[in-house]
Amino acid sequence: MARVGEEMRRVAQVQAEAFHVPVALFNDFFFDFFKAEVLSALIYRVRNSPPDRYACLVAEEAEAADQPSKAPYEKIVGVVDCTVQDEDGILKHLRGADEYLYVSGIAVLPPFRRRKVGTALLKACEALGLQWRHVFMVLRAYEDDDGARGLYSKAGYRVVSRDPDWVSWVGRRRRVVMVKELPVHDDQ
Repeated sequence: MARVGEEMRRVAQVQAEAFHVPVALFNDFFFDFFKAEVLSALIYRVRNSPPDRYACLVAEEAEAADQPSKAPYEKIVGVVDCTVQDEDGILKHLRGADEYLYVSGIAVLPPFRRRKVGTALLKACEALGLQWRHVFMVLRAYEDDDGARGLYSKAGYRVVSRDPDWVSWVGRRRRVVMVKELPVHDDQ
């Protein structure tokens, strides 16, 4: 996805649909603005990140034999970003690591949720983490998002820290940091 094309626009659409918070007035305008911000950030990361430091992974819908063929970008039903990071506040929880693979922006279109698309995306992130020889994968989830936290727990992630209580006092949702240790082997 090195150039701006329909694939990048579709990725931005999927992430925007997952993360946009609806507003009472002018929701369509704010959604389009949010989607443009998501696309702009994606373009920046793709163009400015070395290929072994950032990847945007996608899940595609399988084609049914009885349905007409879709363009490749129309098959994208889920996305996730993987970025190599070295934030000190996270590294203190990761024994002996100097960097980790950060998983973010995992999003699945509503009709494809609860169909193992999120699980497949997390497995793809794990494969990438192993390929890039990382020992730890890290992600953040909202503390009150039981669905996402359940998905991550089933995938082997464990909570290592939480936002302080005061975060909710200023009107923000508290998040947890979750970590998964990968079975990195010397023979890889």
